[in-house]
Parts: sequence; structure tokens; C-alpha cells
Amino acid sequence: MASRRGAGGTPATVALTKAGIAFTEHAYAHDPAAASYGLEAADVLGLDPARVLKTLLVSVDGRLVVGVVPVSGQLDLKAVAAAVGGKKATMADPAAAERATGYVVGGISPVGQKRAHPTVLDESALACDVVYVSGGRRGLDLGLSPADLVRVTGATVAPIGRPPAR
Repeated sequence: MASRRGAGGTPATVALTKAGIAFTEHAYAHDPAAASYGLEAADVLGLDPARVLKTLLVSVDGRLVVGVVPVSGQLDLKAVAAAVGGKKATMADPAAAERATGYVVGGISPVGQKRAHPTVLDESALACDVVYVSGGRRGLDLGLSPADLVRVTGATVAPIGRPPAR
């Protein structure tokens, strides 16, 4: 379902609309007991987990960076640091991520954050015609082209994903 929601939407939908980017909204009933928000979205919405992306905040040499990778894999911290010219990356504190983005953990969208942060999108996303990212709240994903995601976030594209640990 296409959307052109205005002021009544989330900051992500508002930002996409303002940028003139076509997107679809996919709402679902979020289970608070879900172990992985992204895998839950892929399962409930019947989507390939390689096309559903998770948004992770990382501290690279003391500055916040957004890493966007498929929910089917993991974020490679060294690769994110290298992609932004940094040396060391660690996962950001969840409370700091919420303050910096204006979103709650599990609903952090790479789009429409309170403050813009350097963003790195895993290169695997470019192989998809449509990718799905959080819409700015738990239980809402947005479908859009990876090229539009790069455009609206100003993302760098780099190999920052890795297969899940066994």
C-alpha cells in the first residue's frame, strides 16, 4: 500500500514524504516477547530476511554512526569503522541511541532521525529492488528502493554485514 502520509505519520514517513520518495507501509502486531525485532518483522510480514534491514547505532572513535544491515546477518564493527574512516567501533549504548535518534530501540529507523548521523548501508541491499526498514516504531516497516534509502540518508555503501554467528 503506497503512502503519502503527512504530519500524522512517524518522523520516518514524514521525512520520506517530504523528500518525495515513494514507500509502502507494512504494519503488524508486534510481540513484546520477540527476541529479534527484525526477524519478527520478516516472519510476520512474510518477507525474505535478506531484504529486511536492521538499524544499529555504533560509536566509532567516540561519534555515533548508523549501520544498516540485513536482519539475517550481523554487523561487522571493524568494517563500519573502516567505512567512515575510523579505527574502533563499539555498539552504542541503547539509551544514547534512543536520545540521538528520537526513536525507541526496536523501532529505530535510519530515516527521519532527530539528528543526522553518518550512515553506512551494507552493499548487499543494492541487489534488492525493495528493502524494508523500521518505520519509526515497533510493528511498522517501510518498503523503499535501496537507492532511495541511500539518497534520503546520505549513506555510504560498504560491505559491513557478515553471516550470523553459529
